[in-house]
Amino acid sequence: MGWFQQTFVGSERSAAFCALIGFVAAFVVVRGITRRIRAKASAPSAEGGGLGDIHIGGVHVHHQVWGILLVLLCGLLEFRYQPGPPWVQVLATLFGIGAALTLDEFALWFHLDDVYWGEQGRQSVDAILIGGAIGAVLLVQASPVGTEEGPGPLAVWAYVATICVNLAMAGMCFLKGKIATGMLGIAMPLVATVGAIRLAKPASVWARRRYSGRRLARAERRFGAAYVERHDRLLDLIGGAPDAERPSRKDGSAP
Repeated sequence: MGWFQQTFVGSERSAAFCALIGFVAAFVVVRGITRRIRAKASAPSAEGGGLGDIHIGGVHVHHQVWGILLVLLCGLLEFRYQPGPPWVQVLATLFGIGAALTLDEFALWFHLDDVYWGEQGRQSVDAILIGGAIGAVLLVQASPVGTEEGPGPLAVWAYVATICVNLAMAGMCFLKGKIATGMLGIAMPLVATVGAIRLAKPASVWARRRYSGRRLARAERRFGAAYVERHDRLLDLIGGAPDAERPSRKDGSAP
């Protein structure tokens, strides 16, 4: 407990830590439940306990609904009361849980369709990985200009310039079709810089406007079917494989 007090509470990172723990734990639990429900539906004789989809008035209520409500409630309570310990940690944990429930069905509210176990459903796992990585980065990252003493004008301008350059690199990642790299790069300048320097995805805005001939061929080889297959195997390991009847992606569309 002394370690937690010194490392997180003393550095005002306890809320971020609790949010990240709630986020990861909620994702693990909800994916475990949905996979059990899916197995039970595909093989009625399989054991699934009392687990099942929630229906209200004959309508299937997805868990993103509870996540959105939880995130909104935590935000309102924080803005209104701004509680101190331990309630701020409680709200942070609940916020992380709500964020995980919401992002776990990112593909559903992005496509406005129930694609949770479809090929497009892998985008939800992408969103979870990005959210967890950003949460981890924000937890460990310290302010580059310090918080104990007021920074001088030179430090402030250097900080602003660094932020502008980093956002430009992250924006270049988005133009190159590297959504995950760009999102992580906002909090991790090195990631944004590397992503901006390397090849764009062949279907991206950057590649369509700037690539041709050998450079376009290199991008297509780099982000071809083998790349998509490796990416999908990782997502399937984490979130479960999509339904077999769904078509496979072969266009390098993985984030």
